[in-house]
Amino acid sequence: MNYTHFNRFLKENREYHLETKKLFDKILKNEIQAYSSAYVLEELDKAPEPKRSEMLNIIQEYKIIVLELDQKAYDLSDTYIEMGIIPLKFRIDGIHIAMAAIYDMDCIVSLNFHHINKLKTKMAAEIIHRMKGYNNPFICTPMEVIDYE
Repeated sequence: MNYTHFNRFLKENREYHLETKKLFDKILKNEIQAYSSAYVLEELDKAPEPKRSEMLNIIQEYKIIVLELDQKAYDLSDTYIEMGIIPLKFRIDGIHIAMAAIYDMDCIVSLNFHHINKLKTKMAAEIIHRMKGYNNPFICTPMEVIDYE
């Protein structure tokens, strides 16, 4: 998960809010295990109240496991930047992808269509991950994870 999904979860009038809520319902029911990173906690420290507290409560309530930052994530993110996949200005997006790769996650659920969930990123990241010996986490949307009934 990343910062964006927390925003979508909290803002009922945003696109994909219902799908994000369904994803979090699956997390609450232990059908899906969710992870985030210490970097997200650092981002949340900069958020204004009450948003900061609301997002921190989501992490606790939904038992989202917070992974420790690893230098390998920074190094892998630098590779994405060097290869032109992620702009330097948006290094955090690369760190999110890298954390999922180095921690051997199945997927990254993202609604960030600018730098994470787009064809160029998916294709190039897979090549880089394979070359560096990492599993390639599937980058998808909440809609691809939830079941529609």
